[in-house]
Amino acid sequence: MQKKASRRRRTTCRPNKRKLLHLPRQIQKRRKFLEEGLTPLVEKYWFQRYDLFSRYDEGIKMDEQGWYSVTPEKIAITHAKRCENATVIDCFAGVGGNAIQFASMCYHVVAIEIDPLKVDMAINNAKIYGVEDYIDFIVGDFFQLAPSLKGDVVFLSPPWGGPSYKWVKKFTLDLLKPKDGYAIFQAAQAITPNIIMFLPRNVDLLQVEELCWLSSPPLQVEIEENYVRSNLKGVTVYFGGTAASSQCGSS
Repeated sequence: MQKKASRRRRTTCRPNKRKLLHLPRQIQKRRKFLEEGLTPLVEKYWFQRYDLFSRYDEGIKMDEQGWYSVTPEKIAITHAKRCENATVIDCFAGVGGNAIQFASMCYHVVAIEIDPLKVDMAINNAKIYGVEDYIDFIVGDFFQLAPSLKGDVVFLSPPWGGPSYKWVKKFTLDLLKPKDGYAIFQAAQAITPNIIMFLPRNVDLLQVEELCWLSSPPLQVEIEENYVRSNLKGVTVYFGGTAASSQCGSS
């Protein structure tokens, strides 16, 4: 009796979608991060993406520097509440985190950024939040533009020098970019005494308080610690009319 030739069934291994759903949540997030093609430097910030932009999944765009320099949305909202109905000049706008929240609450925003690619991203992000009509985006150097600028409030969140700032025991104002904090503040002060500065959590507060003495009479100053999910993210300093405290130097 002749045996029939046995047939081998060739099968292709395919991932079981049900099993993928049961992978630990952290592994699933890690896989999604890799799918977006981002660099390892921003991985930590990617896991905090909804703290940076609550509407991240709608098409928010950021470059590598934007990931670690954008102001968390909760803090940006706090800043905006201090200058409702005002014209705000955002001097180092980056990918638009602060400008978007200012535009949501203020009369108008002038957002200045020297990097044209970041400006394109900021415009995209503003459209997602529906506030692009309330922001004038300008590609340029703040220090060159400052003499011609007019506004009610100046917002300063200059580059802190990258994530390595946190390893400095005391962050001094000369570490700010592209110029030291004193030069940045004086350029802003020529526009208006109403200034908001967002600075690293380890900033030298004595130096910060000295800034109010660059004006005569000294400006009012208020210092606020900013937390997200119980983590200290930075320090905001309010000068002039944006401050709610007593005059600088008084007890």
